[in-house]
Amino acid sequence: MKIKLCPNCKSTSYIKSGIVNNRQRYKCKSCGYFFSVSKLGKKIDDYYVNKALQLYLEGLTFREIERILGISHVTIMNWVKKYNIKRPYNSDYHPTYKILNAKELGEYFQKSDNLTGAGVIVTELGDKFMLIKWERFRD
Repeated sequence: MKIKLCPNCKSTSYIKSGIVNNRQRYKCKSCGYFFSVSKLGKKIDDYYVNKALQLYLEGLTFREIERILGISHVTIMNWVKKYNIKRPYNSDYHPTYKILNAKELGEYFQKSDNLTGAGVIVTELGDKFMLIKWERFRD
């Protein structure tokens, strides 16, 4: 694999600096950072990280987010820890969600009984839309 940039400062000036664990090691001339060839692995797009954290803040559980986005609930927990996300606690409401295409979303909002009694947020989810509705727990 060809190195193009220093992962620390994004400089293009670096030199070879030995071999560690059968991998070539490099040293950046600009910042002095030592690095190796990064292995090719799964990198999840930032869009899904942002969307997962947004859904978490909206009140969905880790497993619900896993089912929607197809990303492991453990990965989502790690992102919440990494970015120190705190969800506001409110036990009076619980979210329900639906995934709709544009036509279904338009039909949903044409019915007046869907617009009363709860807060609603619509967010893009790829080529579809996710509608999150908060309803008050019934006593």
